[in-house]
Amino acid sequence: MTSTTATDGPAPGVRAGITLKNSPDMFPPVGHYSHIARHGGLAFVSGQLPIAPDGTPLTSKPFHAQAEQVLRNLDACLATAGSSRDCLVSVTVYVADIENWPEFDRLYAAWLGGHRPSRAIASTSALHYGSAVEVHAVAAVD
Repeated sequence: MTSTTATDGPAPGVRAGITLKNSPDMFPPVGHYSHIARHGGLAFVSGQLPIAPDGTPLTSKPFHAQAEQVLRNLDACLATAGSSRDCLVSVTVYVADIENWPEFDRLYAAWLGGHRPSRAIASTSALHYGSAVEVHAVAAVD
């Protein structure tokens, strides 16, 4: 995205050095948000739900299948932002049932390898579409 002249104001998606992007490998956002916001060497990835690239929510699938899709979505967002999982700075995980935390932690550790960014876990009573897990992240961008 490029800026317009000073009289026109910033181009859509470009404000005060903020660049907004959506991953071409994912279903477009349904709500009023972008998949990724970049600013000052960081990429802020919106909360990722277990939504297949065709827009199908995987809420009827078991927890591990939902978690794996969320991590694939996170990879797609990171790639669009020009980053990767090795550049993650902070990750926030929301689970609808805290009993699923050990399974998520196992999948997350295998997905991430030796990199250990800061992380928070929050148990919530409900997630959109009845999802079991949602992940929000911040990553460094070169």
